[in-house]
Amino acid sequence: MKRKLTTIFCADVQNYSAMMATDEAATMNKLERYRKIMDDLFVDHEGRMVNTWGDAVIGEFGSVVEAVRCAVEIQDAIGAENLDLPKKSRMQFRIGINLGDVMDKEGDLYGDGVNIAARLEALCDPGGIMVSENVYRLSHKQLAVGYDFAGKHRVKEGEDPIAGYRVRIGGKNQPETPNNDQPEEIKGIPFSSGKPGYSTDNRLRGIFNKAGSVFDQFLQWYPGQSKRVKLSVFMIGFFAAINILFTGIATPWFIFPSAPFALHILIKLRSKK
Repeated sequence: MKRKLTTIFCADVQNYSAMMATDEAATMNKLERYRKIMDDLFVDHEGRMVNTWGDAVIGEFGSVVEAVRCAVEIQDAIGAENLDLPKKSRMQFRIGINLGDVMDKEGDLYGDGVNIAARLEALCDPGGIMVSENVYRLSHKQLAVGYDFAGKHRVKEGEDPIAGYRVRIGGKNQPETPNNDQPEEIKGIPFSSGKPGYSTDNRLRGIFNKAGSVFDQFLQWYPGQSKRVKLSVFMIGFFAAINILFTGIATPWFIFPSAPFALHILIKLRSKK
């Protein structure tokens, strides 16, 4: 048994047991077809499929960047396969990626490096990709994808929290606007596509949905910050509330008192990268 540093890819199917209970034959056929898609893309990105059991897939890549590229292409390809299927028939994968030290025994991988990838996958949204902090640091400047900090999660009692980053990709296993009469989207906010029936109400609804998503990300990010960062966020919110009530958010009475706290938060965020 030898040790090595490698990039571990973990994936599994959302609600696999329920799908098997409904239709075993159709679920197995779909799983085999989607695994073939994964295997072909692994080869394209110089990775390998290490192991499979049940609905799970373990892969390995020599490059962090290629692992994330491969994951994005897998979700896009599976999203295209699912697009025309009824919602209950769609097979959605969650993918976790970690760079870590592992034990290699005759091609199989063991150790905390694999465990962390599996835990990130368990925290992932269906049709999404979650990567570790190491993967984020080594890939975010090399790829034309966005990342959202997903906070630190204590996935096991007595262990240190795991920091995760969601990969923002264009393709999803289950599109948020599958109907042809829905607006197209740029960066999550719909714009007029010239299709009949598109109204201002649709645009506002999209903006509110986007705002809700940002607020959810804030709630996941905030608990993992230091006390000083939390205090800075609180003070900015306090100044904003006072100025909204009496003057206006753009007045100097909000900007100047808030600036030192905003600068402190920015310095702390940059120091983590």
